[in-house]
Amino acid sequence: MIKRRTLIAVGALAAIGLGLSGCATGGAAQSGGKQTVSLLVNVTPNLTEDWWNALVKPFEKAHPDIDVKIQNPGAEGVAAAVPRLLAAGEAPDVVESLPPSTELAPELVDLSKYDWATKAPLAEQYTIDGKYYMAGIGLQVQSLWFYNKDAFAAAGITETPTTVEQLSDDLAKLKKAGWTGIQTGGDWMSSYALQTVALPTVIADNHDWYQKMSDGTLTFSKTYGDSVREYADWIAKGYVNDDALGIKYADAEQNFLSGKAALYPMGSWFVASEAAAKSPANIGVFRAPAFSGTKQPAMGANIASPYVIMKESKHQDAAAELVKYLVTDKTAILDQLKVDGNYRAGYDYEMGDLGAELLKIVTDTPDSAYTPTGQGYGERTLPTGYSTEINAQTQALLGGTSAADVNKAMDDWFTANAH
Repeated sequence: MIKRRTLIAVGALAAIGLGLSGCATGGAAQSGGKQTVSLLVNVTPNLTEDWWNALVKPFEKAHPDIDVKIQNPGAEGVAAAVPRLLAAGEAPDVVESLPPSTELAPELVDLSKYDWATKAPLAEQYTIDGKYYMAGIGLQVQSLWFYNKDAFAAAGITETPTTVEQLSDDLAKLKKAGWTGIQTGGDWMSSYALQTVALPTVIADNHDWYQKMSDGTLTFSKTYGDSVREYADWIAKGYVNDDALGIKYADAEQNFLSGKAALYPMGSWFVASEAAAKSPANIGVFRAPAFSGTKQPAMGANIASPYVIMKESKHQDAAAELVKYLVTDKTAILDQLKVDGNYRAGYDYEMGDLGAELLKIVTDTPDSAYTPTGQGYGERTLPTGYSTEINAQTQALLGGTSAADVNKAMDDWFTANAH
């Protein structure tokens, strides 16, 4: 049974769960020797129960001895449902959308013997103690700058920047041409631009940055400090919208879509917003650059649709067959990628020009360049509370606090929380 501290750690993830409905359990054998494999999934307006049932229908047809029961976690969401079901002895066989953590790993089946797991997207990045506990279908890419092509043309910028220094020069040109350079906002997105500036260089120069920051070997000011100073300089020069702290995410997105800013740091999911907009600005995308001298900038990314098998499952072999289908069948992969606007090299589905530009970035990015963002994942994690702290300190930066004070505050926070 899952330990209490694991229940607390996993339950804490519930904050990221979406509002859902209904709940069911599964895993029992049916008459005639047919096995029921329960699949606990994230249910959203896009990922409806009907959609999930349609996704697994070809698998059930090819495996008449296996019935897949879609399990809706209800309003609590997947992250909160897992510890509750484990504590009740009603563990699902397969869980989608909950990547493995060091706390949860003891409750998961080690998938290291399966090629389809070890060769899946971001598989190595999510390993724990060298073991593969999940398999996913693609990526959510995060180290991106979306840009207004008309703004760049008006400012005389003919090529997208490939270094932070070039980006800084371009921001000066955009301001001179009368444009708000960077659109950002308050709440969770305050630190997004700063991380987009920093991580491509910080992780490229310190591949084990997450681990060494956690054990106190490295310091924030010596690794992240240049990026904080650069971003503070952009703020001081008016390259960032001056009302950032009062802007909500939805409003920031709409401002950029309507052509009120030249640049918007955001993840790949923004492509879906652009595609759904009635009359969006002429928007392109480029990979977040690193400071000059960095050979292979790191690229922030999270796994899309991770699947794990619970150790308490009575049908582990059947569950493994189901996960194998979900992460290797081309039609199933494409269906999952396109419904939520995710990406994977070699998998091209119908998309607009902006989506095609982003897919090229994914195709051109080597697996070794991908890095976690924010709190991290797998063994590459930071002390609990980092995402909240970096967000608060970036808000202070936007409010006029100096880069030196922010760097010191982050150093002090890591000193207090590293272990």
